[in-house]
Amino acid sequence: MPRGLKTLTRWTIEAEHKHPESTGDFSGLLNVIATAVKVIANQVNKGALVGALGSADVENVQGEVQKKLDVISNDVMINEIQWAGHVAAMASEEMADIYPVPDEYRRGKYLLVFDPLDGSSNIDVNISVGTIFSVLRAPETGRSPTAEDFLQPGTEQVCAGFAVYGPATMLVLTVGEGVDGFTLDREIGAFILTHPQMTIPETTSEFAINASNERFWEPPVRRYVAECLEGVTGPRERDFNMRWVASAVAETYRILARGGVFLYPADQRDPSRPGKLRLLYECNPIALIIEQAGGAASTGRRRILEVEPSELHQRAPLAFGSREEVRRIEAHHAEYDRTVAAGLDESGNGFDTSLFNTRSLFRSAL
Repeated sequence: MPRGLKTLTRWTIEAEHKHPESTGDFSGLLNVIATAVKVIANQVNKGALVGALGSADVENVQGEVQKKLDVISNDVMINEIQWAGHVAAMASEEMADIYPVPDEYRRGKYLLVFDPLDGSSNIDVNISVGTIFSVLRAPETGRSPTAEDFLQPGTEQVCAGFAVYGPATMLVLTVGEGVDGFTLDREIGAFILTHPQMTIPETTSEFAINASNERFWEPPVRRYVAECLEGVTGPRERDFNMRWVASAVAETYRILARGGVFLYPADQRDPSRPGKLRLLYECNPIALIIEQAGGAASTGRRRILEVEPSELHQRAPLAFGSREEVRRIEAHHAEYDRTVAAGLDESGNGFDTSLFNTRSLFRSAL
């Protein structure tokens, strides 16, 4: 390895040296997570060669059909982490309940929540997928943890990170002191710091949203997207590009690398599900990373990291990325809420919310 390059192991040890009270548990945990990521990356990269593609023909707790690699990745995370003595329990998108570390292993002072394979619907078409995780403190060392112990707001996270399995395998981390990106060097089997202190530009001309859901969006979201699509002739006075990868980790990394905004807003299909993404193991870790890189993350109405979780698999709306765009989305929601509270008609308050308006040469006689 060329001189001057820093491995993840060195990075974690140096981070702990800044805190004299550290025991080494945290650096140990990050390194076993990195090992799990390497194993998952190997399975993802081999794909059909090891029979890992396709459906597992079972549903997870979310009611979603699991892919084979969903199951494989979840097993890898559990098996690589449970024995190391750093966590007391884990929670995953693929498990209905928490997973306490078995009694045969030492229980540590952290809790780990994760989505073992985000974007798994993309696996069979060879689009980037990834792993998202969040580290929380266990309230009491030694006692058997409960699901309630995981219900901590995102502001309480010790660490957040994600891995992207793309042309290169990357691991992006924050411990509350900025955001650093590591690239897996397969020749030496180590993650190398290649993107130190990543930052997001405050402004952008790129947004990501699943436009096929437009009919379900709230008016302020329709308004924001319509403004972007109007380009230089609209209120934004510049052209925007639209992206949609359907992989939160890929979208997040793209925004970290070059700016942008991502929206998976609340919609009106199912009132019991106020959003698509899961608060604890998708929204919160992504939001912490985005904020640490100088961006913003919101439900549209409030900072996502301040939302108090009420259940393990709680969903939430999410908009994140360049700060200026997130603040504009929040302003549209606030204006809309004031309009509704006043009992005023939306159309009289600037809320012409359709993405694609039908215009006609024929106008009714006055």
